[in-house]
Amino acid sequence: MTADQTMWKRKAFEAAAVAVRWALGAYFVYMGLKKAMHPEEFLKLTRQYEMVHTPFLLNTIAAGLPWFEAFCGILLLLGIAVRGTALTLVAVLVPFTWLVLRRALVLQALRAIPFCAVKFDCGCGAGEVYICNKLAENIILILVSCWLLSGVGRAFCARHALFPGKSGKVKAGG
Repeated sequence: MTADQTMWKRKAFEAAAVAVRWALGAYFVYMGLKKAMHPEEFLKLTRQYEMVHTPFLLNTIAAGLPWFEAFCGILLLLGIAVRGTALTLVAVLVPFTWLVLRRALVLQALRAIPFCAVKFDCGCGAGEVYICNKLAENIILILVSCWLLSGVGRAFCARHALFPGKSGKVKAGG
């Protein structure tokens, strides 16, 4: 393999990583804003998980979480704190996926239907979804976030425009 081919493959890989970062960012902006525009509906869906019983805390979660998701999406789109944002998304997606799975298992037991036939509005902003599709989607989102956490997708980051010459590397002797 020639040096040109290696460089081309590296650039193609980085371009794909940037496209994935932008897609993930756009997804979270869209879903966050969709929930933020209908706070009463999201509050009702949040209440169904029965995790929080204090009205103030429940209202705070229902009002703040959609904007937090949109903010994380904007950070990914702009390329600001990509690894930190990816870590935050993993920290949010893993417990949410667990809650969705737990609720689906309860509904499956109540309805006595096959697991993949369970369908409900999980509060993600997409309306009613089949549980197997939602779990697969969340696993993909978690894996993509972990991939970004590894440091790929740094091209076209606003960080480089804001702080040129800061590579994060420590020079020897200084």
